[in-house]
Amino acid sequence: MIVMSHLGRPKGHEPELSLQPVGVDLARRIGREVKFAPDCVGDQAIAAVDALQSGQVLLLENVRYHKEDENNDSGFARRLASLGDLFVNDAFGSSHRAHASVVGVAAYLPAYAGELMEAELGALHRALDEPKRPMIAVVGGAKVSTKVGVLRNLLKKVDALLVGGAMANTFFKARGWPTGSGLVEDTALAEATAVAAEAGDKLVLPVDLVCARKMEAGQALRIMSADDVEPEWMALDIGPKSIALFKQHLRGAGTVIWNGPVGVAEIKDFADGTKEVGEAIATSGGFTLVGGGDTVAAIDSLGLAGRFSHVSTGGGATLEYLEGKELPGIAILKEA
Repeated sequence: MIVMSHLGRPKGHEPELSLQPVGVDLARRIGREVKFAPDCVGDQAIAAVDALQSGQVLLLENVRYHKEDENNDSGFARRLASLGDLFVNDAFGSSHRAHASVVGVAAYLPAYAGELMEAELGALHRALDEPKRPMIAVVGGAKVSTKVGVLRNLLKKVDALLVGGAMANTFFKARGWPTGSGLVEDTALAEATAVAAEAGDKLVLPVDLVCARKMEAGQALRIMSADDVEPEWMALDIGPKSIALFKQHLRGAGTVIWNGPVGVAEIKDFADGTKEVGEAIATSGGFTLVGGGDTVAAIDSLGLAGRFSHVSTGGGATLEYLEGKELPGIAILKEA
């Protein structure tokens, strides 16, 4: 078995981004020796592959040491493909990238989805295409602009769309409400207005907010109405009335999709909303799909890990799938 992967975005051959330490950890996890090739193509890779015996595992060096990978260079893809007999893509989190190691190799070898890829696609299909009702989406994070496609696509499917995090500020300002010194995406006000108009009663925004003068631990906190945040104060979490409102929608949900914390969850003072909403999602009784790096980090730090039906390994890939985009790494497998 030959394993290839990427790590970071190296500019040239940066030793700290070598996959060699990954091979040591992989060997420990699978309980067998993992051999290592100091390159992913060329004479050293070919020699390592030729020396491989039946049942042995070989890890190739970081494919991103070659700029041809991200450029999806056909010659580079062909050189990678020449090392194996078939291609198995188990990297859902990279499948939104049209790179040589993701889509290029599949043009030259029989291509299949790995078990993790199948699990990811199965969970997303169940949540988005065959949802048990009511279907609720919880979307947080900082910017409307990065998730407007997700919001619009989910609105076609959900019974309620719960929005929290700093992105709620942009919806508030679009309504003409004061937002204090909180983060507002002024360039996305028109998009927020359009999404709100499209959503109608489906859109559920916070009604009260936990505010502080600075985004730092140990600050004096005040609960303010969502339509009246005072100057020099910023919203950093949803308030108790909002938590109750979100819980009301989540109770008895058939399907819940959660992407993005509803507050600055990495700071304990502003993590209560995310923890309470996460708890409500976990105990809703429905099929629960969690996606996004910040969300996964939040559930790990808040002690909620292991309590959801599926936690996606994809960050940008999950976001693009929720947006309804076709992922090139998946499309090539369908073609193959």
